[in-house]
Amino acid sequence: MSNISAVLKTTTPIAVSPAEGAKMAGLGRTKLYEAISSGELPSFRIGTRRLIRVSAIEAWLASHESATAKK
Repeated sequence: MSNISAVLKTTTPIAVSPAEGAKMAGLGRTKLYEAISSGELPSFRIGTRRLIRVSAIEAWLASHESATAKK
C-alpha cells in the first residue's frame, strides 16, 4: 500500500454524505434530510453529490444537546 493510500484510510473526512452523516450521528437519513430542508443543517452540492461538513453535524448535534440541557 502506498503512503498516500495509508494516509487516506486513516484520515477523518471533512465532509460526508447524508447517509454517512446519519450513521455518524446515530440517526436516520430522514431526520438529517429534514434538518437540511429546514435550513438547520447546512449542506452543499458538488456535481450531483450532496455533502455535509462533519463540523456542521457536530455543531448541529451540540445545539440540540444544549437545548435539551436547558429544559
